[in-house]
Amino acid sequence: MRKVVIIGSGPAGLTAAIYTARAGLEPLVLEGIQPGGQLTTTTEIENFPGFPEGVQGPELMDKMREQAQRFGAQCEFRSATRVDLSARPFSVEIDGEETVQTATLILATGASAQYLGLDSETRLRGHGVSACATCDGFFFRGKEVAVVGGGDTALEEASFLTHFATKVTVIHRRDKLRGSKPMQERAMANPKIAFLWDSVVEEVLDEGTGSVTGLRVRNVKTDAVSVLPVQGMFLGIGHLPNTQFLGGQVALDPKGYVLTKQHTETSVPGVFACGDVVDTRYRQAITAAGTGCAAAIDAERFLEEHGG
Repeated sequence: MRKVVIIGSGPAGLTAAIYTARAGLEPLVLEGIQPGGQLTTTTEIENFPGFPEGVQGPELMDKMREQAQRFGAQCEFRSATRVDLSARPFSVEIDGEETVQTATLILATGASAQYLGLDSETRLRGHGVSACATCDGFFFRGKEVAVVGGGDTALEEASFLTHFATKVTVIHRRDKLRGSKPMQERAMANPKIAFLWDSVVEEVLDEGTGSVTGLRVRNVKTDAVSVLPVQGMFLGIGHLPNTQFLGGQVALDPKGYVLTKQHTETSVPGVFACGDVVDTRYRQAITAAGTGCAAAIDAERFLEEHGG
């Protein structure tokens, strides 16, 4: 039986692995189908402390994994497909084939940004296509960009991007915004923000450069197609927390994010959660890492009090 199983391998999961491994708990880390989490789709990261020249997303996650393994963490590129949290020790099914028992469980499965599902969008992700303005906005200083969406997320992204971009065009498939009234008023009053109504993106263009040069946009009412010349496209259509495999055994909010009570404790004693699977506000690598540290310490203390 394991003392700790960590599901997820982004900054939260790997930080939890570093701390639990240093505590001698020999954690098993199930890295899932995207080892390293969303940061592996990010090119240069300039806001993670300790890297004054910046660091590539995949490189940062590789270093965190190596650090965890140095202290004895067992990292496996496999997925948790089901869990049974009805009693301790908990059961974790791996890839539908194997089941392991664990005294504590740390959920660090993150939240996946919603994309449009275009082949061109996937190909240019990290090369002008992004779902995180606070992560990548700096790289678009002096450029024109577009934000897809019409809710608070899109309007927040657009407002933030005006600190760098010369113009931000919000592309929305309807003729009015869905965001809160204060957010709408702030966006409407910003001279750098323009709106393209009743429109959807059909293709992200790069003209063979390998980076975004424009968007092919279709008006949903007239079917008229036009090209919007921009150097970046940001998705502001929300995130989906990766909690489906939990089967409702842990308390979730209406959007599916794990609810925590005190610190990182979930509704099930011995199960802890950290990173973007609980964070609907910040969604930054450094804040995820911080909660991963907290979850690890909480799990260690739980084991001291309740035994393995």
